[in-house]
Amino acid sequence: MPFTIEPVGVVRGGRDQPIDDDWGKSRARLVLDERFPPEALAGLGDFSHAEVIYLFDRVPDEKIETGARRPRGREDWPLVGIFAQRGKNRPNRLGVTVCRIVAVTGREVEVEGLDAIDGTPIIDIKPVLSGFLPRGEVREPDWARAIMQAYW
Repeated sequence: MPFTIEPVGVVRGGRDQPIDDDWGKSRARLVLDERFPPEALAGLGDFSHAEVIYLFDRVPDEKIETGARRPRGREDWPLVGIFAQRGKNRPNRLGVTVCRIVAVTGREVEVEGLDAIDGTPIIDIKPVLSGFLPRGEVREPDWARAIMQAYW
């Protein structure tokens, strides 16, 4: 069943290239579309972090992966299905990142640690609530831990 999602805003500032590592200190602004009043962000500044859902809009159709691949193309890492990794070449091109809220002003949210580039369409913004964090132990393979060592 196809559906349509309209972006709620756009990423402004931060990086302009999708480089894989060192996103931790990257700062950007989430700018809401004019159809949203500033009140749409009321109370968000009371949270330390936001979960941002965005669209990898610069990934061309021919680069979409539907099967398995080696993360970052590394031959020393296992062949892993697209739904067992967080690469941008996903079927629906959706990215999700938890980032630190620096400030909320008007229709803008300044964030740190968002791994989306300038001009990226924002699909949604949600506050991070501790009740939605993983319960119990978080398990991950060694390659996944290694891929994140220099990411933030």
